Amino acid sequence: MTEAEEFYSSRKTKYSELKSTISKKLVLSSTLRLAAFLAICASIYFFFGNITVLLPLAIAFLAVFIFLVSRHSDLKKKKEKLLALIDINDQELKIIRTRDFSDLPDGKKFDPENHEFSRDIDLFGKKSFFQFLNRTALKEGKARLAKILLANKTLDIIKKQEAVKELASKADWRQNYSATATLVKTETDSKFILNWIRNYKSFVPKYMKWLPILFSVLSIAVLTIFYFDIIGFSQVLLWFFIGVLITGVFLKKINELSGTVSKVQETFQQYHQLLGFLETEEFNSELMQEVKNSISSESKKASDILKEFSKAIDALDQRNNLLFGIFGNGFLLWDLRQSYRLEKWIEHHHTAVERWFEAVERTDAYNSLGNFAFNHQHYIFPEIVSGDQGIKAKNLGHPLLDPNKRVDNHFEIDGKQFFIITGANMAGKSTFLRTVALQIVMSNIGLPVCAESCSYAPIKLITSMRTSDSLGDDESYFFSELKRLKFIVDKIQTENYFIILDEILKGTNSTDKAIGSRKFVQRLVGSHSTGIIATHDLSLCEISEELEEVKNFYFDAEIVNDELHFDYHLKDGICQNMNASFLLRKMKIVEE
Repeated sequence: MTEAEEFYSSRKTKYSELKSTISKKLVLSSTLRLAAFLAICASIYFFFGNITVLLPLAIAFLAVFIFLVSRHSDLKKKKEKLLALIDINDQELKIIRTRDFSDLPDGKKFDPENHEFSRDIDLFGKKSFFQFLNRTALKEGKARLAKILLANKTLDIIKKQEAVKELASKADWRQNYSATATLVKTETDSKFILNWIRNYKSFVPKYMKWLPILFSVLSIAVLTIFYFDIIGFSQVLLWFFIGVLITGVFLKKINELSGTVSKVQETFQQYHQLLGFLETEEFNSELMQEVKNSISSESKKASDILKEFSKAIDALDQRNNLLFGIFGNGFLLWDLRQSYRLEKWIEHHHTAVERWFEAVERTDAYNSLGNFAFNHQHYIFPEIVSGDQGIKAKNLGHPLLDPNKRVDNHFEIDGKQFFIITGANMAGKSTFLRTVALQIVMSNIGLPVCAESCSYAPIKLITSMRTSDSLGDDESYFFSELKRLKFIVDKIQTENYFIILDEILKGTNSTDKAIGSRKFVQRLVGSHSTGIIATHDLSLCEISEELEEVKNFYFDAEIVNDELHFDYHLKDGICQNMNASFLLRKMKIVEE
């Protein structure tokens, strides 16, 4: 049992036991609530005519009942969080033991059309790396994780590695963060909220800072003198209608504000709790310290400030209680008072909200990276080197392949070198290309890679491995491929890229393909690019005789006892054994 599996198993047991305890407390709490309610009813029944006894008894039992209701609500929240924690550990155990992560979001919607490498290396979609990696709990966290994978940036890799290592070591903290994030289901995304706050126009006059307070004091005075028969009911009614009239002037705007804040309330409730996790945790890595510092405030904690807004929304929502809404506005100008309170909050904090939201969402995304590192403690963080040292990896493998069946390879390429890889069908060329490509992506975002050792000179990745025609755009396969190659050529004019190509110029005849491929490789080598090209065209290997930067490697296949055998090991040289005709005969597609 791995350390990660042992951790998840122990946490599942711990949280299951706590859930059982909470469940028993909830049963007792329900019984006590019922007893308190029955006590109130009994007090009314037995002491209905005796107000001196009934009033204190009713107040006492009502106070007990309210306390028990609040306690019951707290217990339910604790149970819900424990259930979320159990689900998290269940999921991790399932993935470790069965390698089944199909229930996780696949991120297909984040897959762009003309990206440098996304669609060639199974970054998104079913059984993709995103699906394997993703443990985000927020919609915005998923989008930010996708953005991290697509960024293709080579800066601050060591800083990223330190953050991933630190979050990997905080497994309990990560789980509590994620469990809390899953408890509140938000319907409004943060982009809508930020745009609304950024462009909000105030409508409540400044004098509403003091008018509702003054009006409330006067209302108490009016009701008091009515109680002592100094004025009649008609005067009270007139005062009530004055309050309704003042509120009615702004009713349309109040309704619009109320409708919007009711949509965003759950997000603020959720994010203030998650900010609290960041504020109370100590971080040593530079990146996570930057995240924590971004939410710091001179006056109050960011979590408390967000909580204030959530409470103000709750207060305005009281207008939805018909009875309170009528009398609260008639005597207290309640809606205007709470609207003013919300607008002042937006005025003071609208510039900080985006920063706070970003911190929560970045943490959610980076938790996935920390979780990956924790689950793969036998993986290695690449040693970051400089210059043209390229990539040097021992026993490099693809993380999505079953480790019990996966064949790893040693791989070493210097900067400005170009490898041509030949090999039989199904011998492992395409898998190897995706392995190298994913190693670059993982290294650039600070993840450990599936290797025994690895040194890496940071470089951006660009690929052409899966080109398709487009009937809708009236494009042939060949033209689509040319567009992709032009895309690559344009990119390498301004920046260094590691280029990975799989069987280019498939859409033309053999002679054209050989000539075109040769010239294209010459162009790439002339630009001092680094990369790999896999091909079935053995004539392309001859270019290594005229360009010292080009090296030949191959994947082999053997026919043993009339069966095809692959060892999936990368070898020096040029492949001599092709297997297409054998497979055609073996599958009885052609005659012997």
